[in-house]
Amino acid sequence: MGRVKDIIVKPIKSSIANDFIKKNHYSGKVVANSVLHFGAFLNERLHGVMSFGSPLDKRKVLPLVKGALWNEMLELNRMAFNDYLPKNSESRCISVAIRIIKKNYPQIKWILSYADACDCGDGTIYRASGFSLTLIKKNTDLLILPNGKKIHTMTVKTNKGLMEKYGNYRKYLDKEHFGWKSITGYQLRYIYLIDKTCEITVPIIPFSKIEEMGIKMYKGQKCVGDVNNSISTFQVEGGGVNPTPTLHKSVV
Repeated sequence: MGRVKDIIVKPIKSSIANDFIKKNHYSGKVVANSVLHFGAFLNERLHGVMSFGSPLDKRKVLPLVKGALWNEMLELNRMAFNDYLPKNSESRCISVAIRIIKKNYPQIKWILSYADACDCGDGTIYRASGFSLTLIKKNTDLLILPNGKKIHTMTVKTNKGLMEKYGNYRKYLDKEHFGWKSITGYQLRYIYLIDKTCEITVPIIPFSKIEEMGIKMYKGQKCVGDVNNSISTFQVEGGGVNPTPTLHKSVV
C-alpha cells in the first residue's frame, strides 16, 4: 500500500478533481467556487482530492481574522479520499497542500474549513494538521428533502432567481419541498493561520469541548475516545478500533 511519506501531493485540473469528488465525496457534489485543486497520489494513482476556493459568503467569514482582506484567504471546501491510502494520510496531505499554497500564493494568509458532525466527522484531520477550532454550532443549514436529497441553505440563498420569486429560502422549501427538515447534528469551524502574525478574532475552543458535548463523530457514527489523544485511539460505538479517525468519502 505504501507509506504516508510516499504520497505525492500536487495541483490537478478541476475536471479531474471534480470527477473524483463526485465519485468519492459523501455528498456526490462539487463546489462551484473551488479554484485550486490538489491531488494525492500513491503508486502513480489518484486516491484523494482537496479543493480550495472562496467561501459562499465572505462577508461573514472575513471578520474571523483581524484585518483580513478578501484575497487573503481560502476555504478548503471539498476534500475526498478513498480507502486505499495508509492512516494519517489526510492530515499529511493537508499540510503539504498548505505548504504549496504558502510558497506559490504568498498573499494567502489563512485557511477556513468546516467539519460536518451531522453526517461525517468532527474534524480530527484538522486538529492533527494544526487548525484551531473556532465554532461548534448546532446545525440549521444542512437540510434533507422528502426525496432524501441533502442540500445546504446557501444553495438556495445564493440562487438569485429563487430568492426573487419566493423572497426567502423557507418559503421556497415549504412550497416546493414540503416536509423538509434540518439534519440533526453539529457543524464545526476550523481556522489555520498560514501567516502566524495574523490574529483570530473569535475565541479558540479547546478540543476537549467536543467530547464534553458528546458530539464526536467518525464516518457518520458517534465515537468514544479522547479527542486530544493520538488520532489512533478513536473507536466507533458498537465497533472495534478504527486506526484512522479521519474522513474517507467525506469532508468537508
